[in-house]
Amino acid sequence: MPIVTVTAPAAQERYCIHIGSGLLSACAERFSPYAGRRAAVVADENTARLFGEALLAQLRDADVDASLITLPAGETTKCTDSLLTLYDAFLDRHLTRADLVVALGGGVIGDLTGYAACTYLRGVHFVQVPTTLLSQVDSSVGGKVAVNHPRGKNLLGAFYQPELVLIDSNTLDLLDARQVGAGLGEVIKYGCIADRALFERIEALGSRAALWPHMHEVIARCCEIKARYVHEDPHDHGIRMQLNFGHTLAHALENAMGYGTLLHGEAVCIGMVAASGWGERLGITPAGTQARIRALLEAYDLPTQVPQGLSADALAATMALDKKAEGKTIKTVILTDIGACRGVPLTADALRAML
Repeated sequence: MPIVTVTAPAAQERYCIHIGSGLLSACAERFSPYAGRRAAVVADENTARLFGEALLAQLRDADVDASLITLPAGETTKCTDSLLTLYDAFLDRHLTRADLVVALGGGVIGDLTGYAACTYLRGVHFVQVPTTLLSQVDSSVGGKVAVNHPRGKNLLGAFYQPELVLIDSNTLDLLDARQVGAGLGEVIKYGCIADRALFERIEALGSRAALWPHMHEVIARCCEIKARYVHEDPHDHGIRMQLNFGHTLAHALENAMGYGTLLHGEAVCIGMVAASGWGERLGITPAGTQARIRALLEAYDLPTQVPQGLSADALAATMALDKKAEGKTIKTVILTDIGACRGVPLTADALRAML
């Protein structure tokens, strides 16, 4: 399958997102601007084992002095302790501001490594090589980098654009069903907020097996949508907040259940069903939208219900700490139709009541 290139904006210049099958084994030329420099490739223990040597070989073919830093897998790695580990590793490798940091993995590794690259020496060169569906369609594009705080997800972070994103769609063949589902949740979110045709196409295909042959182009479409939002609102002060549809409850669920119990995309699925119901109750979302979204998620074997035993008060309290909070309200993304949405300020009390 030919390589597809999507162009995304950055603070100073645009950067390219290259999407292709087998790209990890044929990307040396993409690293040619970094010839003669050092590179630290950050991966978790799974992506290091599966893809680490292939990427190191490509970097070395580009005359980049590359080494691998391996961290534990899982959401708990996305923390300040891991940041200190990376800073020490960068110092041990004598990385300078002329050198390169590469994130090889899913959203946890991408967000953590990006924040380390942003803050080490006040910023070094940064490349994303996402290996999960969720990171390929969402977290690797747009420059949001962060780590979690015990009281909330992504509360410590910055905006730091990569200079290059390399997406090898072949990596998806090695994902388990839950990881695929987590990414599909974000794909469906794009249809809900910005592309009715994408939503209806996924709806018509009706299953993961039917959708899978089309994933290459679906990934490219999601990257185009994300890049458009970033171009219009690079620092997340306005329309880019629409990308958080389903996330108000999702982040609270992840925190309440312990990071990693629910995958991020799974929590977003539950959050989208809840938010579409809130919108119907507020008279903003057309009646029947929640049922339609729930049916689509269930067709793709994705979760739709808030797990039992969670306190509405505790979830509402966590939502009040969300980074989208403004004063006494939380800017919550509500659908005005499939493919369109807007932010609606809701109080914690209102959210608690709807929970």
